[in-house]
Amino acid sequence: MPLVSLRWLGPSVVTAAASCALAAALAAPVPAAAQSATPAQGAAPVAASGQQAAATAGSPQSASDAAALDKSFDERQQVLNQRTDDNNYQFAVAQHNCYSRFFVNHCLNRARDAMRSVQADIRKEQLALDAEQRAQRARERDERTALRRAQNEAEAPQRAAEDARNEQAYQEKQRQHALDQAQRNAEAPQREANAQAYEEKQRQHALEQAQRNAAAPQREANAQAYEEKQRQHALDQAQRGVAPAQSAANQKAYDQKQSDYQRKLEEARRQGAQQAVERQQKQENFERKQTEAAQHKLDVEARQKQAAEKAEQKRQDQLKQQQLEEQQKQQQQQLQQQQ
Repeated sequence: MPLVSLRWLGPSVVTAAASCALAAALAAPVPAAAQSATPAQGAAPVAASGQQAAATAGSPQSASDAAALDKSFDERQQVLNQRTDDNNYQFAVAQHNCYSRFFVNHCLNRARDAMRSVQADIRKEQLALDAEQRAQRARERDERTALRRAQNEAEAPQRAAEDARNEQAYQEKQRQHALDQAQRNAEAPQREANAQAYEEKQRQHALEQAQRNAAAPQREANAQAYEEKQRQHALDQAQRGVAPAQSAANQKAYDQKQSDYQRKLEEARRQGAQQAVERQQKQENFERKQTEAAQHKLDVEARQKQAAEKAEQKRQDQLKQQQLEEQQKQQQQQLQQQQ
């Protein structure tokens, strides 16, 4: 029909339109033509595809089967797209031919009805294809879900064992931490005692260093006086003509006296330092006892205050109880008088 109506156009336009229509007719695939013949024929592939989907839903597909099915969907979609393009082209050619006829609107309506009829068939097949694709995606999703569920069930014992190991390791760490904490708590008094001993040694060392620094000028003066006495003694021995042996014996006796004197002096200094440390300790103990006594006094006063408050509260409670009992007695007497 479109080729005959093109006779009103020029020869070149008729030739071009005829060649395009012939090419479109030859390019139309055989399955598409068979499907567009009747609605019953188009429904047969849909039922077959539904049975195929039901058959494949019961058994898991391999990757190659899924790829082949996707390729089949793509090919069918390309066929539908090609049919849609051909239908649109045929409608355009029919529209063009209708404008050269006498009954233009009638011709346009017939062309539009034919286009819509083919479009409806294509729409049915497109819906069927979309349904199959959705069913295929649902099957693939169910298969993936089943695979993940099976994998999770297979890995459940391993996860349970891993969780048990983690829980055991955590409990072991908790026990070890508790043991370490208990050990640290048990060693706390010893660490405190060691720290106090270290501080005491540091104070003792500072005190001895201060005493040595204070006694340094005196030691220097003593050394100079001793040397001066030695020179004077040597000079006196030479003047008196004392023999060297006697002089050595005298010198030895003098050195012994000096050594005894220095030893006694160091002992006195040491005792003085020890006494100073003891006085410092006594002062600290006294201050600590004073602090403890003040705290004890505050604690006793607080307890006495609490006891007084409790006694006052008890007295108030007893007073309220007595008032309540008196009110109850008065109410009972009033009731008896009314009766």
